[in-house]
Amino acid sequence: MPLIHASVADESIWLIAALAIFAIITRPWGVSEAVWAVTGAAMLVLGSLVSPGRAWMAVRQGTDVYLFLAGMMVLAELARTEGLFDWVAAVAVRWARGSPRRLFGLVYAVGIVVTAFLSNDATAVVLTPAVYAAARHARAEPLPYLLICAFIANAASFLLPISNPANLVVFASRMPALPLWLERFALPSVAAIVVTFVVLRLTQARALAARQAAQVPIPPLTRGAKLAACGIGLTAVALLWASAAGLELGAPTFAAGTLATALALLLDRRSPWPIVKGVSWGVLPLVAGLFVLVAGLGRTGLLSALGVGLQHLGHASGYAGVLAAGGGVAAACNVMNNLPVALIAGSVGGGHLAPHLRDAMLVGVDLGPNLSVTGSLATILWLIALRREKVRVTGLSFLKLGVLVMPPALLAALAAVALQHLAR
Repeated sequence: MPLIHASVADESIWLIAALAIFAIITRPWGVSEAVWAVTGAAMLVLGSLVSPGRAWMAVRQGTDVYLFLAGMMVLAELARTEGLFDWVAAVAVRWARGSPRRLFGLVYAVGIVVTAFLSNDATAVVLTPAVYAAARHARAEPLPYLLICAFIANAASFLLPISNPANLVVFASRMPALPLWLERFALPSVAAIVVTFVVLRLTQARALAARQAAQVPIPPLTRGAKLAACGIGLTAVALLWASAAGLELGAPTFAAGTLATALALLLDRRSPWPIVKGVSWGVLPLVAGLFVLVAGLGRTGLLSALGVGLQHLGHASGYAGVLAAGGGVAAACNVMNNLPVALIAGSVGGGHLAPHLRDAMLVGVDLGPNLSVTGSLATILWLIALRREKVRVTGLSFLKLGVLVMPPALLAALAAVALQHLAR
């Protein structure tokens, strides 16, 4: 007989999960996000709310994510220590020729490319420090450019199948071939990218009014920096290959990152310790803790209830059905993060759901997280990268901007999904 009544247990899980997520976002007393995630997970296990076996299974489910993040973080730290980000930043500032608006456009364009070919998590991990370096070189306020990294990471994340790990979760074995993917998602992606750019540009107009430095010295590109750049390129190729072969993305990313780093260290006969020390390893227990918290929420039946709700939303017809499916999923992502919601959307879409409604759900999973910092792992990683650079963005300030940016972009992308369906 369980020691805790089911309803009391459910309430306890909800309370622990809510407090843990709140602490991850706000970081009380400056304590690391990972500590709060692990503490919440430990409370669930110690309180017999989640069994140790179930918690271990939840942690193991994230193996591919851990490998992916570890590879990306090692690559990013190699690029930072070898000066690749400083070189890229100096080139970007030269191209901008003192115009903050031109620099804004350049950063946005690079963000699209990085997200499309390396995934939205890579945009948070790899691009954010490079953008901060560019703003520092230009002697400009960094926040308007850093916000691009957060919003384009989600807005461009359904341009290609590999642009967001959630895409692989939603479609799984039913992943469309690349030509069919582009046919279904190219127009919604363009709509989301364009609308997000316009709203971001308008909201940051005042901050982009001042002139910036036009001429900055371009540092030499060291051998290590070139290897870091090759590693990033190799990772993009490996991800495209793994996606086409239906393989998980973590192992190729980890292999590319460690290979590039090992070569750079061996050629220069340097110790790996500075790079190992510089990586934000706390991200890995943070993600593991989140997986356990999600497992706890699953025990309450919340995930099943959301799945049933999405099924009902998905059976509406026409644009109303597209809006209900995409909007419902987008809202759910901001309550509990988009990875568990992607799992639910994938199971719902695996039935007899019409393809355009499944497409709408994917758009909601990928774009919906632009509303709040809790929406996606990429946004949480972005916050961690900002804190490393001593830049502070609160959950409330992000929400105020997200309310302006996400809804029109979501409506535009879902309208494109509906129009394509009607045109078929």
